[in-house]
Amino acid sequence: MHLGQIAAQTPDKPAVIMAGSGRVVTYRELNDEANRLAQLLRAEGLRPGDHIAFMLENHPLYLAIAWAAQRSGLYYTAVSSRLQPEELAYIVGNCEARAFIAGKSVEAAAQAAPDVPLRLMLGGTAPGFDSYEERVAAYPAEPVPDEVEGMDMLYSSGTTGRPKGVKPPLPLVPMGTEGPLFKLITLLFRPDGDSVYLSPAPLYHAAPLRYCLNFQRAGATVVVMERFDPEGALAAIERYGVTHSQWVPTMFIRMLKLPDEVRSRYDTSSLRCAVHAAAPCPVPVKERMIEWWGPILHEYYAGTEGNCFVYAGSDDWLAHKGTVGRPLLGEIHVCDEDGNELPPGEAGALYFGGGPTFEYHGDAEKTAASRDPWGRGWSTLGDVGYVDADGFLYLTDRRSYMIISGGVNIYPQEAENVLAVHPKVADVAVFGVPDAEMGEAVKAVVQPADPEEAGPALEAELIAYCREHLAHYKCPRTVDFRAELPRHPTGKLYKRLLKDEYWKDQSPTPA
Repeated sequence: MHLGQIAAQTPDKPAVIMAGSGRVVTYRELNDEANRLAQLLRAEGLRPGDHIAFMLENHPLYLAIAWAAQRSGLYYTAVSSRLQPEELAYIVGNCEARAFIAGKSVEAAAQAAPDVPLRLMLGGTAPGFDSYEERVAAYPAEPVPDEVEGMDMLYSSGTTGRPKGVKPPLPLVPMGTEGPLFKLITLLFRPDGDSVYLSPAPLYHAAPLRYCLNFQRAGATVVVMERFDPEGALAAIERYGVTHSQWVPTMFIRMLKLPDEVRSRYDTSSLRCAVHAAAPCPVPVKERMIEWWGPILHEYYAGTEGNCFVYAGSDDWLAHKGTVGRPLLGEIHVCDEDGNELPPGEAGALYFGGGPTFEYHGDAEKTAASRDPWGRGWSTLGDVGYVDADGFLYLTDRRSYMIISGGVNIYPQEAENVLAVHPKVADVAVFGVPDAEMGEAVKAVVQPADPEEAGPALEAELIAYCREHLAHYKCPRTVDFRAELPRHPTGKLYKRLLKDEYWKDQSPTPA
């Protein structure tokens, strides 16, 4: 539905509720703010196909800014608020932004994008920026002429290298036209005007941003957490009567590690759908979540690139534990190094055919590397996995993290999944480190639940625990301890940063 129609029908209904502060943005306010910003962008000369970027922490007007670009036919890039100035400058320059909007609280923003023609700042100003509030308030809350749908152009989180801008074709269809993702969400999760969607993750990530906007297309209320907190998430579900939510597995793990009396304190019975994605979920974690919340968990495997969508409801998952589902968009091809398709049960590189196309903006080499080298028109997200006889997909790991030890391929995700549920582990990463004899050895880096327990005794306990569940060669030979692991707020682990520390004096074995 068109945002303006929803605002006309239910002007005072909450479109956004900030879970921490309780601040409400009504549908009238959301629509008016988006219209005013769209008018400003049009007055500044931006036309369909042009580009804006914005860098904010989760903010009450975040989605209004996205809607302004969406209804103006623009490409828009939501940038991580955790980036350093050099990283930010690369993205803003690479996406060729003609407008840049930032929050005063984001320190890196004031030092970046000096060449962008229009620079606006919320909550204050900095040299080179105009006040967002003052500039936007000067424009009418009327739609720009000939509204057409725009598109996000988001950047990969850079867990395996420099971020890549995923540029899909711009639809340029009339504003309010239902897109493929809205139709998919409607089919699977059935949002409506009575739905309340909880978004506990940063809005600059693909799934939170896209799902918030599409739930608002259905007239739902979106509850945005300023930052994830396990008990705070449960409190938000109870307080706002949340019906739909989206998570990453690390959030499940942190909620499950709350004391029983804390978890039982909150009523989560309003939940109808708990969606999760972004990273593999350990089987014991998902089993416990289904026991707690019931068979309302929905899992999907997809990427910012949009070339596939693989889905599993709770019933299918319980019958095929560990799967991420069967494809609803794109056909799966599991290939060996020579491009031969592998039979069920054998792991190989995952490629997808028959789905939407994409390119990495301004990088023909990376775009080409994402396609199958055998000229069949398939694309890949860089993952390894297999399908079973019923066509259900299981992820093994990313190709870039595969360990080759003594000529044997080891996928560290298996050990990570085992160690993640150990009660003394708060977070864990497993990867290969240099080994003179074997080429690579399996290493675990652990954030202990109790920092005082870090040491040889816990190291031995964790190695033994892993060996109880996996073949010994798949388990870490050594464990190092850290106060915190470098993890993206969306839950993705920056394993590359850890791995580089151990390989800084030599090159790792190519995966």
